[in-house]
Amino acid sequence: MATFSFLKRCVRITSMLRRERRTSLLFPFSALPPDILVGCLKIQTFPKRFQAIGLHSRVQSLHYTPRTNSSTMATSEKKYAYTTLVTRGSYLAGVIILAYTLKKQGSKYPLLVFYTPGLQHAAIKALELEASKLNLILKPCEMLQPRSEMKITLIAERFKDTWTKLRVFEVFDYDAVCYLDADMAIFKNMDSVFSRADTLPSDWIAANHACVCNTDKDKWAPEEWNVDNCAYTPLSHPTALSHPTQVTPDSRPTHHLLNSGMFLYHPSKNLWDSMLHFFNTTSKLSTYNFPDQDFLADFFHNRWASLGWQYNALKTMRYQHPNLWRDDEVVCLHYIVDKPWVARVSADGTAGFKGKDGVTHGWWWKQHAAWVEDREAENATEVLGLMEQYVAKADGSEEDDPDMRAIGSKVQAFAGNRPGKENAAPGAKDGEVEDGGEKQVSEPLRKKVLGERGHGPVVHSRGNDETPT
Repeated sequence: MATFSFLKRCVRITSMLRRERRTSLLFPFSALPPDILVGCLKIQTFPKRFQAIGLHSRVQSLHYTPRTNSSTMATSEKKYAYTTLVTRGSYLAGVIILAYTLKKQGSKYPLLVFYTPGLQHAAIKALELEASKLNLILKPCEMLQPRSEMKITLIAERFKDTWTKLRVFEVFDYDAVCYLDADMAIFKNMDSVFSRADTLPSDWIAANHACVCNTDKDKWAPEEWNVDNCAYTPLSHPTALSHPTQVTPDSRPTHHLLNSGMFLYHPSKNLWDSMLHFFNTTSKLSTYNFPDQDFLADFFHNRWASLGWQYNALKTMRYQHPNLWRDDEVVCLHYIVDKPWVARVSADGTAGFKGKDGVTHGWWWKQHAAWVEDREAENATEVLGLMEQYVAKADGSEEDDPDMRAIGSKVQAFAGNRPGKENAAPGAKDGEVEDGGEKQVSEPLRKKVLGERGHGPVVHSRGNDETPT
């Protein structure tokens, strides 16, 4: 009878311990008689749930080691998201394939798509149709423009849209957010970028360096843009993945230049208010030739951390920096200069305005084909029809739409839409303005569109057409 009573007491206390497990509170073990404590330890589940520490003449305390389960993780998980911006239908294909590849590679987080009032109805409809399938959250937003008295001297009129990219800092209900340009595609799980969020100060961003090699000696580039001054030049595989060139107050000026195609940030009202105040008061806006990129580099001067090249792999770096590039390490590929969806890869494997980007453009078209196959299997004829308006024809010809031609193989000519010599840029938006002495047009050929972004000239391919995993 005494033994039974003893066991009942042990079971009762063990039940109390199990309740403590659900609240993660420390049970006052020092108050237990040693014999009762030993009895509890003999109960089958008890030693599997707790780890004894500080054992002396009697057990002074026990520390609970919680199990990892869905309910525990749900309360401790940070809230993350991706953002992007689209202002023209000519970027619809880019946004959809970005979202498709992001999900295909296993991302757990939504993509917030900011779009402006000028976006065509067909493009909005396509995004609405894809929203539930690709974990999209559509965010209509107003254009962001400098105050009217500012004299803005952009390198190309179409870059005026990109001030609006700054609005992605207005999403305050997330712990960390990763912005991705609409001309990107994902080839490995991008969620790993959020591992940097915990160590990133709340008023900093994490981004990638600009590539300033300028081996083609483009006329638009400032003198200091050369191989020796490029932050990627001293790097090599595999250390380049985890140990990029760091930015310090003493870094050379070209190492302070960032590429705004991808950046990680902690959104907050305080940060946005500070950015908006700077935007509305600084006179520096008149010196920016590339709105979002120059603004971010200026506002976050000495407050940005560099990420591995793989998170913003400029397509030209595949040939410009072969010492660090590996196809199978690419996480996020950035299609700077001309966009792959505007022209098919030719039969001989060439693509791009210089014919040197067939490999990486081929990767994009492979993902597009997979998306089409998925939607055809679902009989999603409406979105297929809408998407077809904004990709190159199957016969290989480019679209006649001026918005599409402006981001296609004639991108360099359209980039000639710029101010006169008195407003010439001290450093152009990498590889998108002038090409080694080619004649540029002097008059605008089209309306403004969402600005292309990137750094570095287009250089030769290595001829490998394998898609990265």
